[in-house]
Amino acid sequence: MNNQIEQELIKSCIEGEAKAQKKLYEKYSKTMFGMCLRYSNSFDDAKDILQEGFVKVFTKLNQFNSSGSFEGWMKRIFINQSLEHYRVNKNHQNHMDVEFANEHPHDDFTIERISREEILSILNKMSPGYRTVLNLFIIEGYSHAEIAEMLAISEGTSKSQLSRARVILQNEILKIQKIKQ
Repeated sequence: MNNQIEQELIKSCIEGEAKAQKKLYEKYSKTMFGMCLRYSNSFDDAKDILQEGFVKVFTKLNQFNSSGSFEGWMKRIFINQSLEHYRVNKNHQNHMDVEFANEHPHDDFTIERISREEILSILNKMSPGYRTVLNLFIIEGYSHAEIAEMLAISEGTSKSQLSRARVILQNEILKIQKIKQ
C-alpha cells in the first residue's frame, strides 16, 4: 500500500467509515496479533490485547502525524497495550535475583530446525516477566534502563529476567532438537 492510499485510508477511518476500519484491521491484524502472542500468556490473552489495541488505534488515529511509518506507530500502541496487560497481571510473574543470572552459562546453540510455532510455544510457557523482558530487549531493542522504567522494576531485575528467559529458551530449544534427531 503506497503512502497516499494509506493516508486516505487513515482519513476515512478517522471519519468513522466502517469499511475503511475493516480494511485497516485486515491489513495489520495478522502482524499485530503475532506481536500480541509474543507478549501474552495465551491465545485468548493475545486476542484480548489485539482487540484492545485496535480500539486504541481507532480512538487515537487522529494523533498520527505522518512523521514516521504508520505501522511503526501502531506497533508502539500494541507494545504499550501488551505492557499494560502485563502490568495488570503482574502478580503472576516470577522474579529472579541478579546472582542467578551470573550462575548460569550461556552456551551457543542453533535454532535452524525450530519452527516459529515451537518458539512461540516456548515463549508462551515462560512467565510473563521473563517473556516481556525478552521481547522488549531482544526483539524491540530496548535497553535494560528503558525496560526497568516501562515495567517499574529495577535494571537488575530486568537483567536477571532476561538471563533466565535465555536459559529457559536455550534449554527448551535443545530439548526440541534432541527429539528431532
